[in-house]
Amino acid sequence: MYEALRAGEKLPIPLEGQVIYYMGPSPAREGRVIGSAGPTTASRMDKYAPELLDLGLRGMIGKGRRSQAVRDAVCRNGAVYFAAVGGAGALLSKCIKSSQVIAYDDLGTEAIRRLEVENMPVIVVIDKEGNYLYDETLKKYRKV
Repeated sequence: MYEALRAGEKLPIPLEGQVIYYMGPSPAREGRVIGSAGPTTASRMDKYAPELLDLGLRGMIGKGRRSQAVRDAVCRNGAVYFAAVGGAGALLSKCIKSSQVIAYDDLGTEAIRRLEVENMPVIVVIDKEGNYLYDETLKKYRKV
């Protein structure tokens, strides 16, 4: 998708108002819409995220810390970064009610999917005001 942006091509999905969940699901078991669907490390996407946020992306779900550039872009765009619990992919998959590949099917687990999600347990890590839970928590509990 980033290569398409660089080439001035139309993106396969509109970004405006969307939330991206950084995950690579395992194959679905019989009777399930998706396999294990745990979050991946979001910092791997930090070089792409500011531009995507500037194009209208409203949020991201992943795990782990984010760069200052991403934090600034979240604030600039009134977006949000949520964290999901790593290692809980089987539990999180139960929150996914439907999954449909909509772009880059040839990439397998890296394909873009449209997910219908219900009651997914995530926490706000970076909000539109620039509050950053990881730093705030360290300050709160760090002993001087």
